[in-house]
Amino acid sequence: MVDIQRLNTTQAEFWTQLEQRLAWESVSDEAVTRTVRDILSDVRKRGDAAVIEYTNRFDRMSASHFGELEIPQTSLRQALGRIPGAQREALEFAVSRLRAYHAHQKQESWSYTEADGTVLGQQVTALERVGLYVPGGKATYPSSVLMNATPAKVAGVSELIMVVPTPDGQVNDLVLAAAAIVGVDRVFAIGGAQAVAALAYGTQSVPQVDKIVGPGNIYVATAKGMVFGTVGIDMIAGPSEILVICDGHTDPDWIAMDLFSQAEHDEDAQSILVCPDAAYLDQVQASINRLLPTMERAAVIEKSLASRGAMIHVRDLDEAVAVANFIAPEHLELSVADPQTMAAHIRHAGAIFMGRYTAEAVGDYCAGPNHVLPTSRTARFSSPLGVYDFQKRSSLIMCSAQGASELGKTASLLARGEGLTAHARSAEYRISSK
Repeated sequence: MVDIQRLNTTQAEFWTQLEQRLAWESVSDEAVTRTVRDILSDVRKRGDAAVIEYTNRFDRMSASHFGELEIPQTSLRQALGRIPGAQREALEFAVSRLRAYHAHQKQESWSYTEADGTVLGQQVTALERVGLYVPGGKATYPSSVLMNATPAKVAGVSELIMVVPTPDGQVNDLVLAAAAIVGVDRVFAIGGAQAVAALAYGTQSVPQVDKIVGPGNIYVATAKGMVFGTVGIDMIAGPSEILVICDGHTDPDWIAMDLFSQAEHDEDAQSILVCPDAAYLDQVQASINRLLPTMERAAVIEKSLASRGAMIHVRDLDEAVAVANFIAPEHLELSVADPQTMAAHIRHAGAIFMGRYTAEAVGDYCAGPNHVLPTSRTARFSSPLGVYDFQKRSSLIMCSAQGASELGKTASLLARGEGLTAHARSAEYRISSK
């Protein structure tokens, strides 16, 4: 039996207990920070030579020159040809849905002309070059390639460079096939903090990018945090999360498996069920106990549920919404009779899965919206990865003679008020004497 913490909103200490359950500290410590800082500095100074050295050391490779670490486009196409036809069709189907959804996010330039002829607006342009980090080795995350590369390509990014570690020379065909389908431009068999450094600073062989996206281990996450400012990054993601609000009328086996779907990621993942029916919580607990032995990753799921999982008994569904808004989960399932009405009251969530038939798992792969989502309560102020993350905006201002004269008068007054005389005189030169 899995011992999952039970919480009840009627308890005086409920909110304190909930905060304690939600608390998650990164495992990044001073040793990790120091190691990453040294790697970043070394790659910045020595470029290719440092990247080769770290790759050989950490990934047990034997590269003698950087050319051995670039995976050519022919290899991507060959990998696409080697995978089973059903997998290729699944990848292509997922990409088609991702492209269709993300096309709606693309922003266009706009402008308007004022009565005196002054033109104001916004010019939207895509980032020129983006780096995509993909976990490698035994890990198989083609979905990560699709979710990060597709919005970049829809946005119009000119060049997409993927880095993926290949420990012991182990190359994953599914990952390379996904890269071929979405149109990744260059792929390097490097990983870790050294790959992040190469993308951020550029080396003799790896061009500097404008932004780095994609998941990685604690060394990768720490490196991304350190290079932010030199380049943009998507986010520093914490463990995966799911919060399910259920009214007690969904098959408890379905809900148990939905909780498993996130718990199986790793021991730090968090799965929470919120329901106003205490008897239903017992039913889901029974399903968990019965189904867990059938899971391949049973040990990981059990530890995740025991250490970070929770079942919360609320007074009613309105209170369930209040709890959800406090938690601000990465994934939120509304397994209730009227999910759309409930969704209108959700203020903080990375992705909202509405209805009993909508499993979070379809969002991970092929529903259409992006699966790169804010974690650790950051949905209170951030959003899913999207096309807008690969576009930037420039303000457009073109004054007519009349507009320059009128705006100049106001600018002059405000500039002199700030003691910035050059600002004032620059604007005053354009003020008409007529």
